[in-house]
Amino acid sequence: MIRFGVIGTNWITDSFLEAANEIEDFSLTAVYSRTDERAKEFATKHHVPYAFTSIEEMAQSDVVDAVYIASPTSFHASHAISLLKHGKHVLCEKPIASNTRELMEMIQAAKENKVLLMEALKSGFLPSYSSIRENLYKIGPVRRYFASFCQYSSRYDAYKEGTVLNAFKPEFSNGSLMDIGVYCIYPMVQLFGKPDSIKASGLMLESGVDGEGGILAHYKDMEGTMMFSKITNSFIPSEIQGEKGSILIDKISEPEKVEIRYRDGRVEDISNLPEHHTMYYETKEFIELIKNGSLESTVNTYENSIAVMELLDEARKQIGLKFPADR
Repeated sequence: MIRFGVIGTNWITDSFLEAANEIEDFSLTAVYSRTDERAKEFATKHHVPYAFTSIEEMAQSDVVDAVYIASPTSFHASHAISLLKHGKHVLCEKPIASNTRELMEMIQAAKENKVLLMEALKSGFLPSYSSIRENLYKIGPVRRYFASFCQYSSRYDAYKEGTVLNAFKPEFSNGSLMDIGVYCIYPMVQLFGKPDSIKASGLMLESGVDGEGGILAHYKDMEGTMMFSKITNSFIPSEIQGEKGSILIDKISEPEKVEIRYRDGRVEDISNLPEHHTMYYETKEFIELIKNGSLESTVNTYENSIAVMELLDEARKQIGLKFPADR
């Protein structure tokens, strides 16, 4: 049984727990929140025996083996490093850090203390994503990767009325590139490696984060095109174009309907629908890695996380998106 603590008491943590509770080796023993009231409220709701308002106290405690971090991105590095230094395994929400410097410090802490650190980006663990990988050869040489994830934020209406919530604050290392764009970038890097170069554009909001943007990625033999937004919706699928056909993906962040459309008109459905909550698969992988004594995921590898973070850094540099965490 792996005893978990959670950091963060928002909807994503509720979602994580819904998924994790399907796994027999999962046990929730602790929660951290900045306020005692919120920590106790969450603990009562989820029947959690221990509630902390100090990360250091949680890190030093002997009631958790691993911690799921879903605090704002700007806190990921400091929270993770405190836990890793005290021998706790860490599953950290995407993006795993504010920048590459922070990520390298997190990886170093994990390696020095011989514990597992994994980025919680779920798409690569989902069944339909495995179908994409396994069937990629059928479309011949890949020439274009296109990913679209544009999702109007429920918090944008408040922003337009003058209330800037966390999702649009640079001090939390937020914005459309970090929150949404990462879902477009990560699968590209997992499938094709890091591109040779990128060109990024973005619409900066007055609060200091990007509302929407796009990235063109250049490889030796192919191109990557990505668009992402928190201020508009998009209803078009993502696509991997090969010389013999194209793979159409209904939703890049959590693929369900996936099909190959061949040049000759044939259509092959390669969908592999999840039988569990979409966060189940990454959590199951994380727990299995701990049980096997593995110190790195073979899917969300350090190499992949670093490559994605370096691309996020470069894209931010090009569009002028700076965070206090960069100082």
